[in-house]
Amino acid sequence: MHIFRTHLKNYVPTNHSLFKQVANSMTNTTVTKPTLYVAIAISLIIGFLGGVVFSIYNAPDAPANVQPESTGAPAPNTSKIARLEEDVQTHPDNAVSWANLGHAYFDSNQFTLAIKAYNTSLELHPGNPDLLTDLGVMYRRNGQPQKAIESFNRAIQENPRHEQARFNKGVVLLNDLNDPVRAVDVWEELLIINPQASMPSGSPLRELVEKIKNQIK
Repeated sequence: MHIFRTHLKNYVPTNHSLFKQVANSMTNTTVTKPTLYVAIAISLIIGFLGGVVFSIYNAPDAPANVQPESTGAPAPNTSKIARLEEDVQTHPDNAVSWANLGHAYFDSNQFTLAIKAYNTSLELHPGNPDLLTDLGVMYRRNGQPQKAIESFNRAIQENPRHEQARFNKGVVLLNDLNDPVRAVDVWEELLIINPQASMPSGSPLRELVEKIKNQIK
């Protein structure tokens, strides 16, 4: 989906079993709002880098039935990273080379280095919404949620129909910034773009939005 290559890490996945527990808890009218938000946040944020399991139906370039990877940090592919680092030294003005290096750092959970590589690529080739979305994920993983929101906003500005950026923005608002009202607003905008957006459990995103709205009334 990326201009440079298909880098599938810009979705925020959900843990299946945790999501089922959260869905069950939300049917209990005695659950407290703080407990609800914490449970939803945990279910949404587990394995933030795990892969594409937020399914976008009717989107031909969105892969389906992809299972989440382990949430543990993958071992860095040092030889691949070394080659990519050499490539950017040889071609410092090549946005594709910097993006590929950023993806390699992303996959090995080297957040700060990924942020630097992505920003360099974006300086050379501004306005790539997919790269901005990946950058936002790295900012969030680096403990900079507001910068993550800014990156997602830039992605949405470049492509108002960018579903991953909108979904990820909602996760950060809910989980990191404790703002369920704005998270719901963002996801409702996503549902206007794609009414069939679905959570990993198979439940429609709309269902989750309605449950959160009922709890914050």
